[in-house]
Amino acid sequence: MRKMGTALAAGAVALTFSASAASAEQINVGLCVSWPGYAMLEIAKQKGLAEGYEINTVIFDDPLGGQAALAAGQIDIYECTGDYTPLAIDRGTGVVTVAFANPSYGVDHVILAPGIDVSNIKGKRIGAPQAYIGQLLMGVWMDGANIPLDDVEWVNLLADEAVGPMLSGDLAAAYLYEPWISKVMENLPGSSSAADTSEDWMLKTGIFTDVIYMNGDFIANHREAALDMLKARFEAVGWWHDNTEEGNQLMSDFLQWPLADIESVIGTNGKFLDGGIYMYDFDESAKVCGVLDGEPPFGLENGSITTVIKTINEYWVRFGLMTEVHDPEAGVDCSLMADLISQGYRQSLEARK
Repeated sequence: MRKMGTALAAGAVALTFSASAASAEQINVGLCVSWPGYAMLEIAKQKGLAEGYEINTVIFDDPLGGQAALAAGQIDIYECTGDYTPLAIDRGTGVVTVAFANPSYGVDHVILAPGIDVSNIKGKRIGAPQAYIGQLLMGVWMDGANIPLDDVEWVNLLADEAVGPMLSGDLAAAYLYEPWISKVMENLPGSSSAADTSEDWMLKTGIFTDVIYMNGDFIANHREAALDMLKARFEAVGWWHDNTEEGNQLMSDFLQWPLADIESVIGTNGKFLDGGIYMYDFDESAKVCGVLDGEPPFGLENGSITTVIKTINEYWVRFGLMTEVHDPEAGVDCSLMADLISQGYRQSLEARK
């Protein structure tokens, strides 16, 4: 696997954002990949839920490049998977997780090629993106199946990049999510799913989740804007809940995904999709942060955000990506959620019938 610093340096990109209106404060937002769960601030922008701000969005399709841009202050807010938080602590980037956004609810899988199982995967090539949920899921599956991590050849591929090699027989296994799972399974007879994130024990760990990151300097120097953006993001979740059909079409247009593919990830009931993702409402996320009383979903404990990050850190150490376990508090800032609570903000959403 490539050295982490090299990957970060190579992934850093120059960003060009549109000029904001003179009276509006410009907020630069990054999406680590093209993904429905990351599109809520775009909904906030298009539906007027962030009045007084000009939201400029870039889709990286390069999780490490986006993290580098966030650390450098080129973007203020970044939606991605939470598995990078321990690495941000380790490298002292000043990036913090301010809230959990949505757990994977079965959308992420380890897919095996025809004829491959735990007994014969040794020495084979597997596809998974480095320092990202794909490597974490693949590694957790291998760990549970007692497959030494160095028994395989790791290939650093995002899910969409792994489809071709899977279909051509170049990979024995790959980390995939929808719509790429269906594309492989439908066109590769005999392929199978070895593991997915809907399994109860995986949900209970909380480690397969998307989060909202912010640049620490942005919070310190533009705290009111940080609060407003966090609230606008959850307001957009509420708007999508009430207007799911329109919201899914908006995401389809923005991400340039077919509408059916949007629905295969985020569903149509305004809350979750079995085999897709589950959107936390504000109250659920605040409970994970420990700033609102009550139990979060999936058996997580109140305030378990730091426990989840520590668990990810421990896995990264076991997988050889990190050398020590850090204090998870260094990578978390739940004070914005707490401030919104103190201002009286609440939001509780149920799936629509």
